[in-house]
Amino acid sequence: MASSEIEIVADTQNNHNSNQTNGSAINVVEINDVFAASAYGDLEKLKKFVGKDGCSVSIPDGNGYYPLQWAALNNFPEVTQYIIQHGGDVTAVDNAQQTALHWAAVRGAIAAADVLLQNGARVEAADINGYRAVHVAAQYGQTGFLNHIMAKYGADFDTPDNEGRSPLHWAAYKGFVDTIRLLLFRDAYQGRQDKEGCTPLHWAALRGNVEACTILLHAGTKQELVVKDKAGLTPAQLAYDKGHRNVGFILSKAQRSGGKLCGGKFFLGKIESVGYAPFLVLIIITQAILFLNSVLLAPNFRKVTAVVGLWGWTAISFAVAALLMLHRCGSKDPGYVKKSSGKSDPADTEDPLLNIDLNSSSIWTGNWSQLCPTCKIIRPVRSKHCPTCKRCVEQFDHHCPWISNCVGKRNKWDFFMLVCMGTMTALISTVVTVQRIWTDVPASPTSGSWVHHVVATHPGAVGFLVMDSIILICVLTLTISQSSQVARNITTNELANRARYGYLRNPDGKFRNPYNHGCRKNCSDFFINGYTEDDEIAWPTLQQATN
Repeated sequence: MASSEIEIVADTQNNHNSNQTNGSAINVVEINDVFAASAYGDLEKLKKFVGKDGCSVSIPDGNGYYPLQWAALNNFPEVTQYIIQHGGDVTAVDNAQQTALHWAAVRGAIAAADVLLQNGARVEAADINGYRAVHVAAQYGQTGFLNHIMAKYGADFDTPDNEGRSPLHWAAYKGFVDTIRLLLFRDAYQGRQDKEGCTPLHWAALRGNVEACTILLHAGTKQELVVKDKAGLTPAQLAYDKGHRNVGFILSKAQRSGGKLCGGKFFLGKIESVGYAPFLVLIIITQAILFLNSVLLAPNFRKVTAVVGLWGWTAISFAVAALLMLHRCGSKDPGYVKKSSGKSDPADTEDPLLNIDLNSSSIWTGNWSQLCPTCKIIRPVRSKHCPTCKRCVEQFDHHCPWISNCVGKRNKWDFFMLVCMGTMTALISTVVTVQRIWTDVPASPTSGSWVHHVVATHPGAVGFLVMDSIILICVLTLTISQSSQVARNITTNELANRARYGYLRNPDGKFRNPYNHGCRKNCSDFFINGYTEDDEIAWPTLQQATN
């Protein structure tokens, strides 16, 4: 697949060395013409060149670049406005037919773009490759700029370039997942094929970008998985062909399971959708009956003492409580994010993503991953879309097939109680069983005769003990893991994907959980309220980390 991504000379800025736009640069670089003054945003010198020296701002330099393009690139709205007022043409193009708006899109210069568009610039202007501002923004990952010109100026986010590639193609190819989320949130068409027959999923597979492919899979349909390009390759085959085996495996698995990232054959797919909760209920009941018949009430054991009987019935009580908690976990809303907060202002008719910080101030933190392209909602930061439940879950921990439900903000307390009760049940019943077997063996058996005696005399108890030991190891491990997460106020999903989440990194890039208020407060909030609130953060740089 040939790539012909945009090459804007403004990105290198060799002519005027304008890759630095801070104030100190103005002191070390000689500004001797309108082009340098525009590139560095030195309005006073620009006024001198134009007003006193009579220089023109409507004539390009030797390479065909205009002062307006340099000012737009580096986002100097005042300079941009001054140039326009003094003869600068917002529709003027360089040798590649790129306008100042194209250059503004390279760096996401929203303020300069506003000045251009309010003074007659065409948002749909195309260069010699058919690239419009939306294509350039997608190629450079300027998500905020792209959203701004779509929401405020009605830019067509699905328009193809000369090769038939939409902004979604470019975002998928470059791996800009936030841009992909925004375009899918806006209902960008995933099935569009370019002149080479490639869809956005082909392009994501070509680059081996796992996260981009995952987002496209979640929001798409199985049709995109089986589309072949002109070389006869599906996205999965293209990924394998380029050596991206992990991406090829994910796409192949999704193709076999009908477009889903989980499941497989018909039976396994049904099990995945229904979950393993019925099997877990059966295991608990079977173990409880086996414990009663083969350990507590078995005639071939000695008579149960009061202490053993008390602990035995305590284990049965925990098992019954675990069944009740299992039902509660499986039937309870884990924290599904509602599509409407119920607090919308009837007078607010602007696009919800145009001034998103005003319209959804209680939710939006500047993190584009809050957009769910599948549910088409703006979700809280710690939420995640569950492909099995097909809903976004607040404070998503994980989807647990053993409860046939997600574990999230509203049922994590119940899930924690379930695993604790499971641990207590397995631990007590194991101890009681070992005590019953130990007190029933001969006084001085040899090693061989002891094992033979236990297996031959108490086969039901031995079978129960083996199964119960396996259960104990599993639930104890889960209890320790969940206890650690509660103490740190972090979820299983966040631990597994901490490298992907910007809000889990401080400004220097190191891992830091902004919701960790200390073990005492984390635990008290969780056990008293049943969940922790995300309104307060433990350190003040979350906004910087998520932008």
